[in-house]
Amino acid sequence: MFAIICGIIFIAFTVFSVLPMFPLNWGADVIAFLKGSLPVLAAFVGLICLFIGAADIKDKKEAKKEAQKESEKQE
Repeated sequence: MFAIICGIIFIAFTVFSVLPMFPLNWGADVIAFLKGSLPVLAAFVGLICLFIGAADIKDKKEAKKEAQKESEKQE
């Protein structure tokens, strides 16, 4: 329950601080931050995808070896 209340408060503050009709009017600053951080975020997501893909290939190779060992034991 505490997490839901905190989430609602943070979302309300975000809306309050970004919309131009409210006093903070940080919309342009938020857009500039998002534009600057997007390439870094894309690089991190790309690295994570590479690591997940490499782990998936490794798991498939191990599963194939296990299947071969099981088929050899049954013969």
